[in-house]
Amino acid sequence: MSHNAEEFPWINGAVVFTQAAIDAIDADAQRGLAVDEECCGLVAGLASDALRADRVTPFENRANKLHAVDPETFTRTGREYFDMHPMKFARAVEEGAKAGLPVKVLYHSHLDCGAYFSPTDAAAATGNTGAPLYPLAYLVVSIRAGGVIDDRKLFVWSETTATFVEAAYTVEA
Repeated sequence: MSHNAEEFPWINGAVVFTQAAIDAIDADAQRGLAVDEECCGLVAGLASDALRADRVTPFENRANKLHAVDPETFTRTGREYFDMHPMKFARAVEEGAKAGLPVKVLYHSHLDCGAYFSPTDAAAATGNTGAPLYPLAYLVVSIRAGGVIDDRKLFVWSETTATFVEAAYTVEA
């Protein structure tokens, strides 16, 4: 599904995170590390300030629960990937848009490895359809043992290459 960058300008990158939003994401990553799972959540912002992302909503990572119930189907744990409840996610996106607070970024952490957009991340974002299901940018946070955040990278969909590519972002005080 192709999304209009005029309507959703954050899908091209250049997102402006507030320091408070980054602090909240980092705190969620540290919480996730403490329980040995990737964190995940959404960042929204006023529609009237299209590139600003300042409202963080952490989500439950269901991966460990799914693995515990059916380890043959869900072979990996929350340490290795995240799984957000799809209906709660869709509802948050829909309600944010209606309230003038569109969801602009989906974030998640990687534990003890770099901030990159994995094939699993791409499959989740596209639903294996070949294009993103939602008009979002994706922030990946690398957190290492001891709670050290050592990298953050923003990824967006490139129509040209039909892949996710790294994009610039800024953090304001």
